[in-house]
Amino acid sequence: MRRIPPSELIINEDGSIFHLHLKPEHLADKIILVGDPERVTAIASYFDTKECEVSSREFHTITGSYQGKRLSVVSHGIGTDNIDIVLTELDALANIDFASRTVKPQLRQLTLVRIGTSGGLQPFVPVGAYVATGKSIGFDGVIYFYAHNEEVRDRLFENELITQLQWKLAGVCPYVVDADASLMEQIAQDDIVRGVTIAANGFYGPQGRELRLAPADPLLNQKIENFEYRGYKITNYEMESSSLAGLSTLMGHRAVTVCCIIAGRVDKDMNTSYKESLAGLVERVLDRI
Repeated sequence: MRRIPPSELIINEDGSIFHLHLKPEHLADKIILVGDPERVTAIASYFDTKECEVSSREFHTITGSYQGKRLSVVSHGIGTDNIDIVLTELDALANIDFASRTVKPQLRQLTLVRIGTSGGLQPFVPVGAYVATGKSIGFDGVIYFYAHNEEVRDRLFENELITQLQWKLAGVCPYVVDADASLMEQIAQDDIVRGVTIAANGFYGPQGRELRLAPADPLLNQKIENFEYRGYKITNYEMESSSLAGLSTLMGHRAVTVCCIIAGRVDKDMNTSYKESLAGLVERVLDRI
């Protein structure tokens, strides 16, 4: 049995995992992920009890109970690279014996729901709408660094993307992964739009925003808005769903991303006072997870 060396599984002197500073006993099986550390506090305000609270860098965790359910709320910061850190360390807390540095023989499956904000790309997802990501398009490349990634990717969808978008960005190859189907049904139900989400590897140029630097493909967003394949249209932009869905599937966990639309990329409108709308999404997730 492979013993994972200290340079790969980094455990702090207090027995906690390197970045999150969590110990295995701190982690619930049901986890809500958010980008903003302050949003962890807001969600945990719904809890009936609180067990622990840990903060390190942009990673803030509170574990407690809500209506009889033990939950952890964890902030991951911005970007798919942070998801790689957070998800890998959560999986280690659940499935690696820290004393022996070996993988446990039985998988402990985690259920992860990421609550985020997003920019809408279609008229049927206006500002204020909620979107659950059934399919995620990754512009980031994180999943390609892991073996067997082709087993969780939708290759036909990827090929159609490259064709319809007339893909021009050399060195970046979009990939497509599905959310966990059972968790999608559990969370989305009939009042959340089921969408196709692009996880961009940046906020400005990678999402077609132009300030002082022009995008390499100025028509990319127009082509994205017009894309259609087997009834699928691309609904929204965000920055984390692809690595969450892909890595969770490879690890054997259940994961889905749900977002509140706060920007209309087609109409070029923006709601900076979105907290009330986001609270409605948080309440749905808390009740359904």
